[in-house]
Amino acid sequence: MGTTVAGDDAYTTPTLAWLLHSLPHLNVTLHRVNSTFDPRSPVYLESLGILGSIPAAWLILTLFILLIYLLTRCCDHKTRTAKSISALKVTLAVVSVLCCAAVGLGLYGNDDLHNGFTELLAEGRQVNQLVARIRNQTEAIDRQFLIHAKSQLVELSDVFDEPTHNQTALKILAFYHRMAEQNNTQAMNAAADIRSPLEGINLEPKILIGEKIEAIRWPFTMAVLSVLLVLCVVLLVGVARHSRCALIAFSVCGLLAVIASYLMASIYVASSVALGDLCTAPDRFLEEEASPGLPREILHYYTSCERARANPFTQRLREAKAAVEGMRAALNYMRKPTIELFPRRMLEPIFSSLLNQVNEADSVITSLTTLVDCRALNSHYLMGARALCNVGLWGLSLMLMSAMLAGLLMTVLVWVDSHTWIYIRKKKDYQHVMEGSDPYLPPPAASQAIAARTLQRSQGSSYRPDTPPPSYTSAMLHLSSHASAPPHEAQSLIDGCDKRTPDCRGGGVGGGLGVGIGTGAHLSHLRGHTLGRLPSHHHEPLSGPNNGKYATLSKQCKTLESSDFY
Repeated sequence: MGTTVAGDDAYTTPTLAWLLHSLPHLNVTLHRVNSTFDPRSPVYLESLGILGSIPAAWLILTLFILLIYLLTRCCDHKTRTAKSISALKVTLAVVSVLCCAAVGLGLYGNDDLHNGFTELLAEGRQVNQLVARIRNQTEAIDRQFLIHAKSQLVELSDVFDEPTHNQTALKILAFYHRMAEQNNTQAMNAAADIRSPLEGINLEPKILIGEKIEAIRWPFTMAVLSVLLVLCVVLLVGVARHSRCALIAFSVCGLLAVIASYLMASIYVASSVALGDLCTAPDRFLEEEASPGLPREILHYYTSCERARANPFTQRLREAKAAVEGMRAALNYMRKPTIELFPRRMLEPIFSSLLNQVNEADSVITSLTTLVDCRALNSHYLMGARALCNVGLWGLSLMLMSAMLAGLLMTVLVWVDSHTWIYIRKKKDYQHVMEGSDPYLPPPAASQAIAARTLQRSQGSSYRPDTPPPSYTSAMLHLSSHASAPPHEAQSLIDGCDKRTPDCRGGGVGGGLGVGIGTGAHLSHLRGHTLGRLPSHHHEPLSGPNNGKYATLSKQCKTLESSDFY
């Protein structure tokens, strides 16, 4: 039924429609049911619901797996290295771009579906207008013959009832008068027979409903897909700026996006299969949905437009044409004898009006012959069917693929994003891990405070409790003043104090620490190695402070040992 005779004007079922139609249609008991498109059948609607529940079941499974994963991540506080977080960020960026492409595919399919459905409605309106024109033409014939011509024929009949001296001529005129009335009736009956099957065809209410649905569906789908694109952009911005807040926001909104994607996929699966079933045999569905007064052979004639099949209205058109010609001939025979037989009645205007109405009816029948031909209506039917089943079905299939891909990619994004923001801390929290430094060493501020306290102790009796502690900069300036001293004074400074002061006898821990912190970077060229504790039986001079009891500098002369702070 879906494929008619070969030719450019024949409808051929698209391959995509055959593929969707071949999907198994199952009921609740998992038994195959009839796959013919029948929206009024509960069994058929049940099979579509089962097909649409497949993405919904996958959604439930996906959410369950995500819930288990998030539960396992709640108590994981292990610090991640910068390398592992960078790999997650790269993964998020790549998958986000792929998700944007999938959503863009849905936007493209939505536009195709909108164009196909809009063209279908436009062609349906053309068919409705064509059928309305046929009804109007037949009603025009009724008006010409039933109202005007019949009333004027009744007026002539009243004239023939008057007495006259020529009864033979009156009988002849009465014969032609009856012939005109019979032809008038035949023309009206033929017009009524053409109009009656088309009385139940009125596509305008359905077209208006379709336009309202599309006016809501198209922008709503565009809005949903645009929101998905915005979410992907938010994720990309969060990855680029290392924003934990943006990643958490996407993790929450991404779950909603996954739900929306799979719900749309469920709707698109059922709609695509239903449209594929319809596009397999659209003429069969039209025959089932046609009004009871429209014979199937008439509908099949217009949907197939087979050249070998005769027009079902041809016979009625011929009868109407013959009736008009017979009426014209009868009026011409009656005109002159009647005017001569009844000169006082002024019958010329009546005959002129009757002949004008017959001529108008003849032209209407001629145009009606062109309107009822199958080529005009079939062309609109083919363009509408191809717009829906080629462009619209393809767009709906693209939307289905887009929803499925977006759901899968959004699942991956939520998964990886949740794995990423859980381990993102502030920069200070994992600075040591990123830079590879020892987290047990004190921060620079603590070193500066220790240096200031040590410098105060090295000043001996000059220190007063009410004197504010010197800063780290003051310590550096104090030590820099001895940088140009002679070598023996510099050596004394390295050992921890100035030997000219009375406190410089055995050295002190405070002095050694102060010099070790303050002058290690400036006087490292005066010392070739790090000093440590030496045995007491050696009497050779020691270069470290406090007779080598404490080590003051690291190998690179940067920091103290950790034990020196206690």
